[in-house]
Amino acid sequence: MHHYQFSTPTDSWSETAQQILDTAANIIAERYQRGDVFSNPDAVKQYLSFKLNQHDREVFAVMLLDSQHHLIDYKELFFGTIDSASVYPREVVRHVLNSNAAAVIFGHNHPSGDCTPSQADRRLTSRLQNALATIDVPVLDHIVVGEKCCSFAERGWL
Repeated sequence: MHHYQFSTPTDSWSETAQQILDTAANIIAERYQRGDVFSNPDAVKQYLSFKLNQHDREVFAVMLLDSQHHLIDYKELFFGTIDSASVYPREVVRHVLNSNAAAVIFGHNHPSGDCTPSQADRRLTSRLQNALATIDVPVLDHIVVGEKCCSFAERGWL
């Protein structure tokens, strides 16, 4: 008679899952860094889904792009409940200037699974757009990641 041991998911399992998602996101990023650009909303949604869906709390991130919309860097900047008080435009502008980015795409997750942008999300995006306009850096999109992804650009909000 054989005895089987079944293991339950542990922290190491979670770390492995995290590594798989990070690897998938990096493969997508490498593909776009090699020639294609992040000007296709579906590619951006796929990339941000891999990066942000793994978090159980809200995370606000920025994709820093060059003038041809190749990815320079991806940074997760703010954690916890994302609202206009917890995201500092000054910090976003600092990262944009330090990376010499020519454009940005914002992303954040809704752990509830509902990707519908809130009024606070729209106000925050507007504040960040205004701050970045002072240094001539456009916001190409803001993607909210839930079970699906919602694009501000596709809704005509940018």
